[in-house]
Amino acid sequence: MTGIQVKRSIEPGAIDAQVAARAVRRIKDYLMRCPGKEAIPVAGELGDEDALILPREAVSLLAYILTQAAEGRGVSVIPSHAELTTQQAADMLNVSRPYLIGLLESGTIPYRMVGKHRRVTAEDLMEYKRRDDLKRRTTADDLAALGQELGL
Repeated sequence: MTGIQVKRSIEPGAIDAQVAARAVRRIKDYLMRCPGKEAIPVAGELGDEDALILPREAVSLLAYILTQAAEGRGVSVIPSHAELTTQQAADMLNVSRPYLIGLLESGTIPYRMVGKHRRVTAEDLMEYKRRDDLKRRTTADDLAALGQELGL
């Protein structure tokens, strides 16, 4: 993509919330009307251009981004293979950098060394987050069941 500026993050409030909400409604309506369609044509406003063909998954991701924008939230897109610094990874998990380093050193999250610096892939970080979230939900369910058992 030479010559094209690729934006990987959108600050909160940078997109008009009403425009984003209207676009999300139109996208969701189309996806619901055409549930089996994997290639989504996007026609130009003027109608004289060839339709742009997008994969369904990309359109669903765009709908998610627009939903967040409509609610005034910022969005960042990070490729799964992207390598993050320990500070970036800690920020994504909302933990301290020393805590994250403990997770890395214990083998809980895979990492590699680049010189003397640790690097974590976004994919490995998200896999840890999924496992941790599942563990937390299971623990909360167990506590709720125990509370009901004890009549609390």
